Amino acid sequence: MAMTPLPDVTVTPVAQFPKGHFLENLAVRADGSVLVTAVLQKELWYVPANPAGEPVEPVLVHTFDHLVTGIAEVEPEVFVLCLTEGYTTHESHLVRLDLTGWQPGDRLIPQTILTFDDRVRALNGSCLLGPGVLAVADCFAGLIWRVDLAGPTARVWLAHDTMGDDPDSEVAPPPQPGVNGVRYSRRTGYLYYTSTAQQVFMRVPVDPATLDPAGPPEFVAALSDGDDFCVDDEAGFAYVTRHRANTLDRVPLVPRHGSEVRHLIGDPLDPVLVGPSSAAWGRAPADRGRVLYVTTDGGTTAPPDGVVRHAALLRVELTEKKAT
Repeated sequence: MAMTPLPDVTVTPVAQFPKGHFLENLAVRADGSVLVTAVLQKELWYVPANPAGEPVEPVLVHTFDHLVTGIAEVEPEVFVLCLTEGYTTHESHLVRLDLTGWQPGDRLIPQTILTFDDRVRALNGSCLLGPGVLAVADCFAGLIWRVDLAGPTARVWLAHDTMGDDPDSEVAPPPQPGVNGVRYSRRTGYLYYTSTAQQVFMRVPVDPATLDPAGPPEFVAALSDGDDFCVDDEAGFAYVTRHRANTLDRVPLVPRHGSEVRHLIGDPLDPVLVGPSSAAWGRAPADRGRVLYVTTDGGTTAPPDGVVRHAALLRVELTEKKAT
């Protein structure tokens, strides 16, 4: 069977952040605005919607006491964020932010809803498994937590060798995470994850009734430098940010198609896409599978040419390639 043709790709800068900012994750709101976490700066930023396509100024919303990583919308306008001291004490929490009726400039008071026990090492990406149930990657413990928000309570959802970090890696600091990005597709029945240190893209079958694993993880594709991603489960692809490789890749969602992994952007190096860290679909009716938003760190972690650029939020539009 012939490989699905690659789409044409248009990249538009949406917002620029200060040099040295490590944009980690994002959530696109229903109104088209975007929330962005800056992990090392311990900050949450708001990026206004830009229907005219012109660049906008990001607004600092809140500064936390800990590094901030994953963000997931758990109810309309209610978000849960991961706070973690992954490089030091490993202290980790989940906080809840209710943005119902919120306007830029309004004060936000995050509510700590869960403190993890001493098994936690470093919280990273997160996603909803179902109503009130979160999956949270623990990238230095090599496992995924299940958080039931009704308690809230946390328990280990799954641990596996492919989720482990590699403390003996010769990669320059900071240490490379193991399990990193996580996304669940109810349509396919799988949770997908990247493992940066193990250089793999994996999937886990999920029991639709219990939302627990229904089998062991399955290898999907070899993928170095994989970070967070978004899933087009209708077309059968994930769009994965490869952080230190400075590319956005299209990855098939099913095993035995690893040879079909393809760069969409970044090969050769594109100075707009340096240090891509996460991706999320837009929220307009026709956006899914067509328009995604990507965060970058501008090379703060590993500048590919020795130059650190401004961190950025980018709009990436995929269109069917025109016949020639």
